Amino acid sequence: MLGIAGALAFSAVASAQELEPRAYSASPVGANFVLLGGSWSGGEVLVDESLPVSDIESRIDSLFAGYSRTFGFAGRASSLAATVPWTWGAMSGNVGETRRSIERVGLADVRLRWAVNLLGGPALSPAEFAKWKQPTTLGASLTVVAPTGEYDPARLVNIGSNRWSLKPELGVSIPLGKWFLEGSVGVWLFADNDDFFGGKRREQDPLALLQLHGGYQFRPGFWLAADANYYRGGSSTIDGVESDDLQANSRYGLTLSVRLSPGLSAKLAAATGLTTRVGGEYDMVLLAVQYLWFDR
Repeated sequence: MLGIAGALAFSAVASAQELEPRAYSASPVGANFVLLGGSWSGGEVLVDESLPVSDIESRIDSLFAGYSRTFGFAGRASSLAATVPWTWGAMSGNVGETRRSIERVGLADVRLRWAVNLLGGPALSPAEFAKWKQPTTLGASLTVVAPTGEYDPARLVNIGSNRWSLKPELGVSIPLGKWFLEGSVGVWLFADNDDFFGGKRREQDPLALLQLHGGYQFRPGFWLAADANYYRGGSSTIDGVESDDLQANSRYGLTLSVRLSPGLSAKLAAATGLTTRVGGEYDMVLLAVQYLWFDR
């Protein structure tokens, strides 16, 4: 039964299934962003067919708030961002011949991200940036997920993960007139959970992630992107016993960004599963509003 834990953890949904266009496009220094939004995810959870569980359905609703700031770092454009999510999750499934359901509500794991442009993205003021024609840019980032979410070791399914996670990543952004292409490759690295479900130790292998995006910018702040990803790995071990929960999954979707007024924009994204070996085969909708201002 413990082998289903990786597939059912609410906290794991955002980490692997993310689709983030324009994550490596250039920005001027001295920009501040505040983000407020919500997301809905729901669908089937696929587990090892040999386990005595079946017909698992899950729904996860989240509200989130975030802040990001751009600055110069060794002459390159860089940024720091933090996101705080609040999550409500519900899950139901058959255990043997009995239908069971659970609900979890509370703070999820906080996410921090540092990014820096390595090539093609110098640190420019807003005035300099307005006159600059963006070339192909190469960037790097480090995402850190802190174990701040609600967690109870007496429960198999939790909102929080009770461990640290890191994702180093490289990304490229290629402008082609009003079109753009982007890609990134990264790997999630997981610390051990030393207090998993009754005091057990849960380890998880690295999870490699590839993202691809292509889009069209109609005018500044108004763009549409097609998104796809593939992630593989993440097998877990519980007290030395290996679980059959290798992930080899892919997703695709669309992201629309619209400028509502100077400094204010909205983003609408939708995604669904393409292939799923183990884990959530979810449909997802996200809506967020972002406000931008510059240092004086």
